[in-house]
Amino acid sequence: MISLKQFTFNPFAENTYIVHNNAKACLIIDPGCSNAYEIGQVTNYIEKNGLTPIRLLNTHCHVDHIPGNPIMAEQYNLGLEIHALEEDVLAQAPNYGPMFGIEIPKQPAVSRFLKDGDVEQFGDTEFHVLHTPGHSPGSVCFYFPKAKVIIAGDVLFKGSVGRYDLPGSNGEDLFHSITATLMALPDDVIVFSGHGPKTTIGEERKSNPFLNKAFFFQL
Repeated sequence: MISLKQFTFNPFAENTYIVHNNAKACLIIDPGCSNAYEIGQVTNYIEKNGLTPIRLLNTHCHVDHIPGNPIMAEQYNLGLEIHALEEDVLAQAPNYGPMFGIEIPKQPAVSRFLKDGDVEQFGDTEFHVLHTPGHSPGSVCFYFPKAKVIIAGDVLFKGSVGRYDLPGSNGEDLFHSITATLMALPDDVIVFSGHGPKTTIGEERKSNPFLNKAFFFQL
């Protein structure tokens, strides 16, 4: 099975995740660590727990989710993995970062493009890549069916959803990603979002106002 550690970093209170398995291999997902102290929190956790990072994954490439990509790639000899539709978002991030008070360092080369439906082995378990565009064109979620966990990036939040007024975002796509893809999952799947507290699919199905299309598009 898997264990998950959440950190909250940078001025956007972005959630960074370390997911590790029984063999102590780990995935680094959305390293938003933007200064030496935050980077140290991640590296100290990895060292203290005897973990071996094996993959560096981004749910999407907005400025708050990628500041730690270069140091994680260099320190652990990892290639960056994103959806192909995020390549331009990643390339533009250094231009947008200063507008939001974050300096974005030169990003590592992409070593692999993730695709919808990819099933990735992770020790004695697996995770599925779900393409969930809308907040960003190449947003993906990482679903661990055995653990009943999904790392949802900025697609779905507790009681809310990701913004769809940003360059490259699309409200119709986001609504479809949430209602057709995420709401197809079982109620007891735990949702770890890119910001804010965890929730469950069942809780959001029952109470998230953005699942009402009229409410979603009135904003």
